[in-house]
Amino acid sequence: MKNLKLKAARAAKDYSQQQLAELCGVSRQTINAIEKGDYNPTIRLCLAICHVLDTTLDELFWEEP
Repeated sequence: MKNLKLKAARAAKDYSQQQLAELCGVSRQTINAIEKGDYNPTIRLCLAICHVLDTTLDELFWEEP
């Protein structure tokens, strides 16, 4: 499932995938795969993304049933 909330939060901060990746210590391809729903990130990476984007785990990664 695509993570449109992550993509929107990244865009709201005006970060490219490359910029977010560098700030989180991962590759641009990793951020792309998370946004496309092809990669399930570790909790550590989820927390790093939330910290950089100034948001919470629930806001970015919680899926409604």
